[in-house]
Amino acid sequence: MVLERLGLDGKVAVVTGAGRGLGQQMALALAEAGADVVCASRTSTQIEATAEEIKKTGRKAIAVPTDVRDSAKCNDLIEATVREFGRIDVMLSNAGIGDARGQRSEFWDVTDEDWRDTVDVNLSSAFYCARAASKAMVDAGKGGVIINVASGTGLRGNPTGFAYGAAKAGVIAFTKSLAVMLKQYNIRSNCIVPGFVAQRPADNEEVAAFMGARARYFPVQRIGEAWELGPLAVYLASDASSYVTGQSFIIDGGGLAGGLAPIGFAPEVGI
Repeated sequence: MVLERLGLDGKVAVVTGAGRGLGQQMALALAEAGADVVCASRTSTQIEATAEEIKKTGRKAIAVPTDVRDSAKCNDLIEATVREFGRIDVMLSNAGIGDARGQRSEFWDVTDEDWRDTVDVNLSSAFYCARAASKAMVDAGKGGVIINVASGTGLRGNPTGFAYGAAKAGVIAFTKSLAVMLKQYNIRSNCIVPGFVAQRPADNEEVAAFMGARARYFPVQRIGEAWELGPLAVYLASDASSYVTGQSFIIDGGGLAGGLAPIGFAPEVGI
């Protein structure tokens, strides 16, 4: 019974930022659980590769190039999904950019464009996709699930990327509001809050050494791997979480609970 409720057979999921890293792994996990998947991002070659990997699992997949900063493009994404599959059951908004513009600048040197670009990619995109997807879910009358991806940065100060942190904090609050607004339509909304997770295996010894040094600040003493977000995405997308909405699920190896994880400065005490 439990495993059956984790199944996504017959479901259609849209995943933004599906071309690489966390988004790619969550898209693959949803497919392995039985969902057909629409892969979206700005880079066509990457999402086409993800779609091909999904097809190897026996599920259907299409790649829809989408700039999630543009609300019209997000509308087009949902329209393409409904046109291809006749429905949408899961909207997973993962697209974001951590190396945001202006993040290393002095506060007073950050431009309006820097701020807007960071907020649009990380927060406005979740709004655009949720708005379009929820309308399609309501029109179909079958409910659905919205999953947004935030960041542990949204739960603490971040002197080197304050706009990114502000946007991700907004995603967390936005998710709670969605849960309350859409409950009457049988649409659930939850948020995944990753900590430091490697987007891909280390390319060289230098990167591996950096990841190893960073890991010592976390209780689990290692960096998270992208695939580890997949099972959580499946749970939140499935009927196994039917009584769960408006919640944020932190997956960070205990970093926020008991780690040090200094951001932008060195610790003043020995470790």
